[in-house]
Amino acid sequence: MHPKITVEVAYAKPDQQRIITLSIEQGATIECVIQQSGILFFFPEIDLCQQAVGIFGKRAALSDKVQDGDRVEIYRPLMIDPKESRRRRAG
Repeated sequence: MHPKITVEVAYAKPDQQRIITLSIEQGATIECVIQQSGILFFFPEIDLCQQAVGIFGKRAALSDKVQDGDRVEIYRPLMIDPKESRRRRAG
């Protein structure tokens, strides 16, 4: 049996956010942590096949392993390309 570690799973929408802390076996993947967190119950629109994930703002793969103290983040799809947004503001 692997020792337990503590991680967080975070997701935010413009009007709502949730951070779930859980204790999980060391060696767990990002996908496993997301599934076990229950966050998909609160946000059924999350599609892990389409949305990017990361740890503390750095993109990661669902198969990457988490470390004690990590915050797994699920990113919403961008509505507009950031470069295009800057061009519009500058123009």
